[in-house]
Amino acid sequence: MRQAGERTITRRGLLQGTLIAGAAAVAPSSLARVRASDVQAYADADLAALHAPPPYGDQEHHVFMHGVASGDPVPHSVILWTRVTPSPECAPGSGRGPDVLLRWEVAQDPAFTRLARAGTATARAAQDHTVHVDPFGLDPDTVYHYRFTVLDGEHAGRMSRTGRTRTAPGEGAGVEKLTVAVCSCANFEAGYFAAYSDIARRAEAGEIDIVVHMGDYIYEYASGHYAGKYGVVRPHVPTWEIRTLADYRSRYGHYRRDVELQDAHAAAPWVVTWDDHEIANDSWAGGAQGHTVFHGDWGSRRDAAMQAYLEWLPVRGAAPSRGGRIYRTLRFGRLAELHMLDLRSYRSAPGMIQPAARTSPDRTIMGSEQFEWLAGRLAAADTTWNLIGTSVMMAPLNLVHVDAGLRQQLMQMVGLDLAGTPVNVDQWDGYVADRERLLDQLAEQHPHGRTVFLTGDIHSEWANHIWHRERIVAAELVCSSLTAANVDEFLGEAADNPVSTTAERHVLAHNPHISHVDLDAHGYALLTVRPEQVSMSWQRVVDVTVAGSPVVAGPQLRYDGSLVTA
Repeated sequence: MRQAGERTITRRGLLQGTLIAGAAAVAPSSLARVRASDVQAYADADLAALHAPPPYGDQEHHVFMHGVASGDPVPHSVILWTRVTPSPECAPGSGRGPDVLLRWEVAQDPAFTRLARAGTATARAAQDHTVHVDPFGLDPDTVYHYRFTVLDGEHAGRMSRTGRTRTAPGEGAGVEKLTVAVCSCANFEAGYFAAYSDIARRAEAGEIDIVVHMGDYIYEYASGHYAGKYGVVRPHVPTWEIRTLADYRSRYGHYRRDVELQDAHAAAPWVVTWDDHEIANDSWAGGAQGHTVFHGDWGSRRDAAMQAYLEWLPVRGAAPSRGGRIYRTLRFGRLAELHMLDLRSYRSAPGMIQPAARTSPDRTIMGSEQFEWLAGRLAAADTTWNLIGTSVMMAPLNLVHVDAGLRQQLMQMVGLDLAGTPVNVDQWDGYVADRERLLDQLAEQHPHGRTVFLTGDIHSEWANHIWHRERIVAAELVCSSLTAANVDEFLGEAADNPVSTTAERHVLAHNPHISHVDLDAHGYALLTVRPEQVSMSWQRVVDVTVAGSPVVAGPQLRYDGSLVTA
């Protein structure tokens, strides 16, 4: 376990390229002289057996021990999810156990006296005993309750907890308000999920319509590899870096036993996308900074990670590795369309590049098919607002004139390119041509600035104007991390320490398009969309290392299509 203040260098770290310079230097001594192909063969052949998840203990086993969830609401349906554990040996990733027949029910009241829809589904070992139901036939803009019941086997009659969800308004409905909880970057080992509990409370009270998760739902690292300033607050499972299908399933299963996460899933429908840590750090179409030959075959790892994600999340989509896609649009009446992007599956390699390469038209973060899809959706948009879910930050970040005393601290957040320029090439700053093409379209087709980018990834709070052709074409509102380490933890200091606050002042002084930044807060953000304006308020967890920590309100900013204001 690392001591307080220690951290692993990632894309938010220093000179990324040095991390993998000479992979043999970090190999186990017994493998030091083994050919790369032999190491890969060893990993592929034996990891499944070595990483087989252990069974649950008899006392901890429960049939519906991973809760329920819903997601991707449309006017007449919403995805319903659960996972069945028919016996203790059927731990996530085990592949063991019988298929189980379930009954699902949807009702307008929590007592289920007025059933709206019902049917059966089978939880199969081949899908890790997860179930997705798309009921259809529901009424638009309606709160529903749902549950699952075992119909066969020794646990026949056992019933899941009741979940609460809501369908989307009709396509032409006049919607006056949409409230969205925006969150990302949930590192289990760095702390407790008090933010999820707060989301659950607000959703149950009718204050949140949907939860939008911008990625890094899990972290792939080995235990202790990327904990906070206090080390491992609570260990995750498995303890090694995950790379096989069993590994990814096991990690999701461990996360989904967290009560606070279960409550948030059970209280409202979620709309999700992945970032990199659902697979490996700084992943792209053909690999990842966090993947070397010692991790085995990249394609196998990517396919396993995507499969587990789609099994464990309530999402409409199919793995890009199998010809599918998860980028998609959800509509909320005439008020807003939400376009969720996939910025990992099609992107060019980020890496350590020369400054000129960032503007190359050959480099892409979206891929041509996804870009054309989004361009088509924006061209046909007839809602008041366009919301675009982008897992990494869109706005440029100028740190060229950073004070020497702050240089090292800020480089822990972004990094350097090969010329020594402080820039995060993993974000849109590394893919300038795609950004310019997208902003060209917004400037031409949506000149009144009624577009908002929703972003996570950078473990800090931001509110940005997106300028193009000398005018504001959009705003960007960035949530902080739920628990994953941010600048104060990189420093091993308290929140709002002098280095962090000085860095924030520097960012604001040299980036006039940025209206708000906080480098130390954890939590989530509340987005309220109304016809006349969009507002974002940041909700901050007081101490992620303390279970049950309070959540307090941070600043609130508004955007009316022209300016982000307090």
